[in-house]
Amino acid sequence: MKPGLFRRLILPGFAFKACVIGGGYATGRELAAFFLPSGPWGGLLGMAVAAVVWSAVCSLTFIFALQTGSRDYRTFFKHLLGPAGPLFEISYVSAMVVILAVFAAAAGAIFAGLTGAPTVVGSLLLMGAITFVVTFGNDSVERVFGYVSVFLYATYAIFFVLALTHFGRQASAAFASAVPAKGWVVGGVTYAGYNVIGAIAILPVLRHMRRRRDALVAGLLAGPLAMLPAVLFFVAMVAFYPAIQNQLLPSDYILSQLGLPAFRVLFQLMILAALLESGSGFVNAINERISAIQVRRRGVPLPRLGRLCVTLAVLTFSVFVATRFGLVQLIANGYRWLSYAILAIYVLPLVTIGAWRLWRARGTGLAVDPLVGAATEA
Repeated sequence: MKPGLFRRLILPGFAFKACVIGGGYATGRELAAFFLPSGPWGGLLGMAVAAVVWSAVCSLTFIFALQTGSRDYRTFFKHLLGPAGPLFEISYVSAMVVILAVFAAAAGAIFAGLTGAPTVVGSLLLMGAITFVVTFGNDSVERVFGYVSVFLYATYAIFFVLALTHFGRQASAAFASAVPAKGWVVGGVTYAGYNVIGAIAILPVLRHMRRRRDALVAGLLAGPLAMLPAVLFFVAMVAFYPAIQNQLLPSDYILSQLGLPAFRVLFQLMILAALLESGSGFVNAINERISAIQVRRRGVPLPRLGRLCVTLAVLTFSVFVATRFGLVQLIANGYRWLSYAILAIYVLPLVTIGAWRLWRARGTGLAVDPLVGAATEA
């Protein structure tokens, strides 16, 4: 595949997957909280709902961003919400702190399991790695998206094969059991709701797109690319349904049942790499938002020292939240209200106001004006 085509169509999906996968997804904690309560088949249906929502919202987001020239979330919401744009800023910063806190808590738990060190050590190491990647800007973050994605998909594929060969009968029995599939629509929409914010976090990656078709195709691919590892993981988890719902780290529980120490270490390293790319994507969005303002005011982007200072401030506060509340509480309580806020402030205006403005500007080669939806020369 040509590098240009990869950057325009596939890289946005990898980047979106990076923001979605995080600590709760990669460890199985989110899958246990949002999909397993609906049963084996209900969980898969819920995941399909989430993937469809992601693809639809990503496509519309990418097209709107391309049409309005939005490469950071502040510009995007200035066009979409006008004077109400700061409402998203509040939600995004709140969501990012909670999400990064989840990443820090997950990294601490994984590192402690691997080495026996205090959990705060793992959290701080992850924060240091994110700081290093984000300080060097978009190119550095995009390289992490690409390399980690290959590592991640390969590891999940191996995990899926090993789980089926060891626990295939238990998984088949669970899928054959008469467990009612209930609540899967709500579970899928809720899960998609707070994760879809990743489409906004990766706006800097859209700089490689050339036309609407790129945005549409990249958006449609984003949902399946983000959900595929989760489906493989979920099928493996079903072998231990319903008891696995109570495990803090379902991934570690399954790996211990496999009895393959070397692969267990590899899988845990993959999760840490996933946390790195996820955290880098979210923090980079903050830096790009600040950089865009600096370009408008001073004509120069945010320097590396500025990126370093912003990153350290955000991550320090997130580590504090992680040590104060813990992984399970953050996922169970923090994510749900964030999901509703994001749906109300971002998704609902996008599929109504945003879609209407794009419809009016279709086929004209014109850009959508903020506030009034009129078209002006791009």
